[in-house]
Amino acid sequence: MPEVRIDAEPRTEFGKGASRRTRRAGRVPAVMYGQGAENRHFTLPEHELMIALKTPNALIRIEGVGKSALALPKAVQRHPIKGAIEHVDLIEVRRGEKVTVEIPVRVHGTVFSGGLLDQQLVQISVEAEATHLPDGVDVDVEGMEIGTAVHAKDIALPSGTTLVTDPDALVLHVTAQQAADLGETEAEAEATADEAEPAEAAEAE
Repeated sequence: MPEVRIDAEPRTEFGKGASRRTRRAGRVPAVMYGQGAENRHFTLPEHELMIALKTPNALIRIEGVGKSALALPKAVQRHPIKGAIEHVDLIEVRRGEKVTVEIPVRVHGTVFSGGLLDQQLVQISVEAEATHLPDGVDVDVEGMEIGTAVHAKDIALPSGTTLVTDPDALVLHVTAQQAADLGETEAEAEATADEAEPAEAAEAE
């Protein structure tokens, strides 16, 4: 995974008021948790950070606040309505270090006619070298027949990557479309019956 270089600026003010001023200036308050060192507080340009975070487990090189450091996103706080980044927690990593991360499971293709794809897991946990993290794994479901199941252990991982998720965890399977439709029909029938009961009671009165 390529590194994304972002220039940080020291953060000297803290508190809600200071955070609001920082965000109005187009920057995001951030803290990086070091390894055996004090946490480092700084601000990052919102636009550049937003672009970097579009890549799962983006490897970010922090410059401008002391010694250059590599970091991975640990937690991202967003505005509940606007979706803007309000704060980001980073964790410092080093080359050669193994880390555990969640990576997306990307599904491609169309299952066999009459089947319905049921994806149970959209992410799996893996361990990999901090500077060689996979951006996801791909599962081809083209032509999969009803009853086919894919477990975590069945997914091909990139070289140097180890599965952390339970190997027997169900990632996806193909069910019969008729069974799914029947379930929906029964639910609709129950809802109709529930609506009819008050009306019947009113007529009886």
